[in-house]
Amino acid sequence: MDFGMDATVEVSSIGPGDIAWSPSAERIADARISDFIDWLQATGRFEATSYQSLWDWSVTSPEEFWASMKDYFGVTMTGVGPVLATREMPFAHWFPGRRLNYVDMVLSHAQSSRPAIIDDSEPGGPGPRTVSWTELARQVTALANWLRARGVGEGDCVVGYLPNIAEAVIAFLATASVGATWSCCGQDYQPEAVVDRLGQLAPVVLVTADGYRFGGREVDRLAALPALQAGMPTLRQVLVVDRLHSGTSVPAGTTPWVEAVTGGGPAMTPAHVRFDHPLWVLFSSGTTGKPKGFVHGHGGVVLEHLKALALHLDLGPSDTYLWYTSPSWMVWNSLVSGLLVGATIVCYDGSPSYPTDDALWALTARHEVTVLGTSPAYLQACARAGRSPGTDHDLSRLRTIGATGSVVAPELHSWVADHVGRDVPLASVTGGTDVASGFAGFVPILPVRAGEISAPYLGVALDSWDADGRSLRDAVGELVVTQPMPSMPTRFWNDGDGARYRETYFESYPGVWRHGDWVTITERNTVIVHGRSDSTLNRNGIRFGTADIYRVVEELPEVEEALVIGAEQQNGEYWMPLFVALSDHAELDDALRGRIAGRIREAVSPRVVPDDVIVVRAIPHTRTGKKLEVPVKRILQGNDVSAVAEARSIDDPSLLETFARYAATRAANSPVHGA
Repeated sequence: MDFGMDATVEVSSIGPGDIAWSPSAERIADARISDFIDWLQATGRFEATSYQSLWDWSVTSPEEFWASMKDYFGVTMTGVGPVLATREMPFAHWFPGRRLNYVDMVLSHAQSSRPAIIDDSEPGGPGPRTVSWTELARQVTALANWLRARGVGEGDCVVGYLPNIAEAVIAFLATASVGATWSCCGQDYQPEAVVDRLGQLAPVVLVTADGYRFGGREVDRLAALPALQAGMPTLRQVLVVDRLHSGTSVPAGTTPWVEAVTGGGPAMTPAHVRFDHPLWVLFSSGTTGKPKGFVHGHGGVVLEHLKALALHLDLGPSDTYLWYTSPSWMVWNSLVSGLLVGATIVCYDGSPSYPTDDALWALTARHEVTVLGTSPAYLQACARAGRSPGTDHDLSRLRTIGATGSVVAPELHSWVADHVGRDVPLASVTGGTDVASGFAGFVPILPVRAGEISAPYLGVALDSWDADGRSLRDAVGELVVTQPMPSMPTRFWNDGDGARYRETYFESYPGVWRHGDWVTITERNTVIVHGRSDSTLNRNGIRFGTADIYRVVEELPEVEEALVIGAEQQNGEYWMPLFVALSDHAELDDALRGRIAGRIREAVSPRVVPDDVIVVRAIPHTRTGKKLEVPVKRILQGNDVSAVAEARSIDDPSLLETFARYAATRAANSPVHGA
């Protein structure tokens, strides 16, 4: 089988499409996906001659492929029934009649001698601590018993307002073990944004921390508790994790975390629930209003994450897995699922760039991380700062760097090879909160090409289509998935008849998932992502909706209307300007700029403070009053006005010329952004 290729890479010559990394024969032999291929042949299920042949089988015979995932990983299910009742989308019905629990698969590793969780924080924080598999099982059992004693079970929701700490993982696992549904927001979200999301679920328990650390600052979050309780009146219990206040008393009517996890109680048997029983609810960015809640089932997440982490990221029980993330982002859920394959996961509360801009690399070295995940923006910042992590830190254990959240510029592969390690691939992944996983990404037995993603994931019938539903190669099209995936949402929260679900993904191409990304699939089956084809803001991998920003900016009396754009640039950077149409007699001075930035920072998140605030005469709309976010984004990326919108569909077509002139001027005057 010719799965990979050995090549001597001259780093300085790496250009777009060139091979930046190639697996050695030893790495191919040791890869978990190679073992899976051998197992398929030994059990008489399928004989793969290449990754392409394996992928073809996985998407043309999804019933056989996903049954093989269940059996290969030893996923225990009770009951009987087919793998897939129907392939028809939406709402394909996976493993009807089967029951399981996500937590069973996690705690199957409880005899491991390695840590389950390493928890660390910025200087001044609690410092590193480890949670053994035995202690993880004990605390999950104790908290599950605490929840059960208070009547929490199937049909209930438990929510978190937490930083990326071990307690967030334990709270999630305990919730899942009793059959309740979990959802969480990171503490960088302001209370109003939290209530917009978690309040939809009518939760009965809130797990919160008294605060978090970021960039050398302690951010107290106890003051947010009254607003959260007022916005979620269904709450019956509040647990408070002590991160900042060193044992001081918790607010009246709440329970200290340590009380809920002290002792073990009776042995816990996780509730066996339907394959599609709600495990968690992840939220969209809220671009067009209240954020959508994606409901994912236990079984779909177990199978999809085992496949993605073990076969694609090549993660296993001997690994230490760190992905810099927030509980607001689905990558946190993927990090936690490292426990499914028996890996040690690292939870980090803090900035990747404090106290120095290479803090994440220091963390990686300190804990001997083998698989590190981060954003392309962080890698670019390190490159611009002249950092050489492989020289400054002991990264000898680091095997793979994962990158997601935005487009990976080709030159980053050269930087990683030169300054991290030539044997360390930069593994780009594209996916979505919607499916809680990836569509395309790293394949450890295939080469990595600069600026490209190695291949579609197994079991993902990925394609690129034009507007008429024709498959494209070597041309930009819409990312579509033509066969169901087990981790597609079972439904949207509060979408009784599924109308919103259908409208979101299946309106453009009936029966086919349209994701909202512009992609090119090459003739060699690599994938190039060009950014969002919708208007979701996606800065450093954290997705936000434009509606959150409009809500706070347009409350200012000086601002008549606003338009925020997140535009991926050709050099891999992400530019986020805010255009404002001002009220009569208002001027954009430093004071107003500061108030705009302050309102966004306080009411939405510091992560979405715009790069620039620019005055325009008016904001363009469709004839039905919808802001032209996507057309303006494409203009700012260098597309002609005539190619992005029809004049007759716009309330004032001349406004688009204003943005075109601005884009041209900026490109001419800025070698960084105008490349």
